[in-house]
Amino acid sequence: MRNQNDIQAYFGKVETTEEHKGYTYSVGETLTIVILGSFCGLRNVSQIHQWATNPRIREFLINHFEIYDIPSYYWMLCLLKLISPKSLNECFIKWVQSLASDSLEGYTLSFDGKTVRSTGKMSKYDSPMHIVSAHIAELGITFGQETVYDKSNEIPAMRGLLDLLSVEGCVIVADAMHCQKETVKAIVEKKADYVLSVKDNQPTLKQDIADYIQDPALRKTMDSHKTVEKNRGRIESRAGFTTTDIDWLFGKSDWSKLACIGAINTQVTTAKGTTDEWHYYISSRKLTAAELLKHARLEWSVESMHWLLDVHFGEDFCRIEDKHVQQNLNMVRKIVLNTLRRFKDTSNSKRAFSKIMLDCMLEPLEILNILFMAES
Repeated sequence: MRNQNDIQAYFGKVETTEEHKGYTYSVGETLTIVILGSFCGLRNVSQIHQWATNPRIREFLINHFEIYDIPSYYWMLCLLKLISPKSLNECFIKWVQSLASDSLEGYTLSFDGKTVRSTGKMSKYDSPMHIVSAHIAELGITFGQETVYDKSNEIPAMRGLLDLLSVEGCVIVADAMHCQKETVKAIVEKKADYVLSVKDNQPTLKQDIADYIQDPALRKTMDSHKTVEKNRGRIESRAGFTTTDIDWLFGKSDWSKLACIGAINTQVTTAKGTTDEWHYYISSRKLTAAELLKHARLEWSVESMHWLLDVHFGEDFCRIEDKHVQQNLNMVRKIVLNTLRRFKDTSNSKRAFSKIMLDCMLEPLEILNILFMAES
């Protein structure tokens, strides 16, 4: 970072859901402690509190962040409950925009939801908490999020998240659930483009595209590109096809700015045999087949972030029953993952996230180096 106090500048003034009268401890300072502790790979508030009350860490917090008072574990939880997830998300989005600094034009923005599985087993949750995230695929960082309590609400949640983000010039990718006329309209209104998978939730559209592409004579007229990857006895062949010849497509005008259709044929060969699958797409951009293959693959970048949340923070096993704390901790973890990704990119570090987190645990000054490099 430009200086280590930038983290307090962006997150130290979050709003609370009710009036906070002090109670000796600062909400912003408490949030800073939780963020810093998460850089060490600490998985829950109890571990973070134990870390923060260590004499060596207390000296670190005083000298570098001017944090003199550490709340008890109970008060740390209480203060995290007070933080408005909506306000924290707004701070998070502004912070990511400062990281990116330049326009996001041309970047691929992947949307997907993740269920925090532990919340489905708690009496205080009517249904599992489901968090929809927007992920800047090429940078490997999360841009923002929206929380719902039913997976079926992911469709309007994505549109709501779009309203919060500056996505002009981006390519929006998402799974077939989001292949909706209202969603593509919302994307176009934000001056972005879309590449969306078409499956059985749009049966007529899928069948029309499939009929065109599965005609051998028509497929020969399409732009095509093929990639082959070999890894540990697994061979994956991906062939992409695109065309802008879509005037014939029934209902074309119902899909805002629709300019291209495409398909990807994936063949995977292992010792058990070969699988063969076709996937169909629509796009508001006139894509080449190579571009379709690229954007379709980048759609899965958000899944790697979900995997990291579980591997490094054990998110699916978080037993905190307060909804605000769960949401706020999810954003804290994404702050850490974003920063570590930026640090690795700017420093050309090949070290695994887990090793960098252990470095922070063993030497807290390493956190300052990571924060500085992340925004250099």
